Formats: sequence, structure tokens, C-alpha cells
Amino acid sequence: MKDVTFGQYYPVQSFVHRMDPRLKLFFLIVYIVAIFLADSFCGLAICAGALVLIIAFARVPLRKILRSVRGILFLVIFTAVINVLFYGGKTVYAHWWIFTITKEGLMFSALLILRLVLLVMCSCMLTYTTTPVALTDGIESLLTPLKWIRFPVHELALIMSIALRFIPILMDETERIKNAQKARGADFESGGLVKKIKSIVPILIPLLLSAFRRADELGDAMDARCYSGGKKRTKYKKLRFSWRDLIGFLLCAGVITGVCLLRYVFAYAVPA
Repeated sequence: MKDVTFGQYYPVQSFVHRMDPRLKLFFLIVYIVAIFLADSFCGLAICAGALVLIIAFARVPLRKILRSVRGILFLVIFTAVINVLFYGGKTVYAHWWIFTITKEGLMFSALLILRLVLLVMCSCMLTYTTTPVALTDGIESLLTPLKWIRFPVHELALIMSIALRFIPILMDETERIKNAQKARGADFESGGLVKKIKSIVPILIPLLLSAFRRADELGDAMDARCYSGGKKRTKYKKLRFSWRDLIGFLLCAGVITGVCLLRYVFAYAVPA
């Protein structure tokens, strides 16, 4: 549970922290598109270089960024092994029964691992450098055109922001419940798969009760402050683009342009 870092905010004054949240959301979307458009190590190197620049200017410790990868380490390893053993190709290194290890499979697995790592790290950088309030304002501003069809944009942005904020809270609550159950003699380590699944029940039930209690308390707090949705609401801080956002936009344009050039113009791709 300590490896779950998505949804946490790292308070520090930096170049990236002062950027407009709308630009950071837009950059994340473009970055994800660029990651999956990149079909070579050179394309992913461009994405990785941009991420290194963001981390450097964000002044977020590298160990905190790497902890976000540890949370999906099992998924990364499992996916890589499946692709190495079952991905077809011309250059065969080893073959046994239904398993085949090929050069193409190894390269495809390496690309997949890099994509997943870059995707998780960049997504965590968004929450590390953007407060939940700023994230709500950014999402609401980007979805403003949907208000013309009477879509509850403000409510949707608020729900997404609260969900992100609750991720680290629920993770800490899970850790506390687990430690409390261990102090009462619960065993979560020994036994087979069925026993381990059953041992999760004493954690899930208190966690669900705690989540509903926190949601009820949050609703009461919002009612006590006369919250009434997005109708005629004003903002204390209005979002404005600055020269930092122009630099971020140029970086965003450079990443997607470089990846598209490598993929479609120079055709520098991994052979299938």
C-alpha cells in the first residue's frame, strides 16, 4: 500500500507547480497519445527526455517518482513475460512446447515495459504538481463547452477531484486496518490462495464502512457550507495562461511532432 503514490500532492514551489492546470491536463493527454504512437526506442526516448525535463523542473524527488512504478511492478513483469513467451516472430531464440522466445517478442516486451513506466510516471507527476482544487478547476474549464448541452461539468470535475484525493486516504486507512488486524492475531501471509483471499475480508468490510463514513462526513461538511453545485459559483483564483504555459505548450508540441516524424516520415519502427 505504501507504493501507491497516485493522487498525492508534493508541496513545493517550482516551475511546473506554477503552470496552469489546464495545460498540464492537455500535456498529459498528448503525452499518452505520443507514448502509444511511438513504435521505436527513439520515439520513446523523446518521451522519456521530456519527462526527465518535467521532473527536473518540478523539483520532485526521483525516489518518489520511482515508487509509483513499484505499485505496478507485478503487472509490468506479468505482461512482459506473457509477451516474451507468446509473441511471434521470425528470429527464434528458443522454443519449447507452446512457448517461443523471439527477437521481436523481446523488443516488443521492452517497448511495452517502457510505455507502462512512462505512462505511470507522467500520470503521477500531474497529481504531484497539481492540487485537487486546481485539478478540479482545470477539468471544469476544459469541459466548459459541454455546459451548452446541460452537462453537469462542475459536478463531474468535483467527483473526479474527490476520487483522486481519496486514493491516498483509503490506502492509509487500509494499512491501519491491516496492522490492527495483525495485532489481533490475523495472518495474511501463510496459507494457500483461497485462505489469503478469505483473509482479505476482515480488511475489506472495515474499509468499506470507513469509506462510506468519510463520504457521509464530506457530504455533511459541504451541506454545512451551503454548497449548491456549479450554479452561479464564482472563483477565488481565476486560471490564466502565462509564459510558463507557453514553454510547456512548445514542449508538448515538440514531443508529439518528434514522435509523429519518426513514425510516419522516417518510418523508424521496430520490424514486425
